[in-house]
Amino acid sequence: MPENTAITVSSGCPIRYASANSTTGAISAASMSTASRTGEIANELPDRVSDVLIFVGVAHSHLCHTLGGYWVAIWALLVAYVGTLGQAVGVQREFSGLMAKPWRMVALHVGAWITLGLLWWGDGTIRYGDLTVLDWTLLAILAGCVQTIWIRLAKILRALQSPED
Repeated sequence: MPENTAITVSSGCPIRYASANSTTGAISAASMSTASRTGEIANELPDRVSDVLIFVGVAHSHLCHTLGGYWVAIWALLVAYVGTLGQAVGVQREFSGLMAKPWRMVALHVGAWITLGLLWWGDGTIRYGDLTVLDWTLLAILAGCVQTIWIRLAKILRALQSPED
């Protein structure tokens, strides 16, 4: 067990909070039609940087397989890319799917707190099968990212194929 487990688990809290807050603001601006082009950049870039920093940090926490965190970082960027792709091709920005930014953060938060609880109050066992709790969490996030990309692409393609009003 890493000696800095509490720091590892809780250190991402401010980043996750800021990230979720930023995402909520972007969704509100888009739904109220007050989004601007510069606002899109100011929203998207920090969100993508925080995705990478959070999941690479998890990868190096010694509480999961390193590659798992990197794969989730890559797939999180793909989810965001597909979401903005709809806007780029002339339909709407897509926020649909199980693993939009806020839900990725919720899933990671739950996995991190379960890990911390097992380390502090359990018998220290965080492995189930050959994987840790955070490995299982990252796998769930990966599966959700695949579903989210599929849903978003389907909606974008459906909108592109529908006759214009």
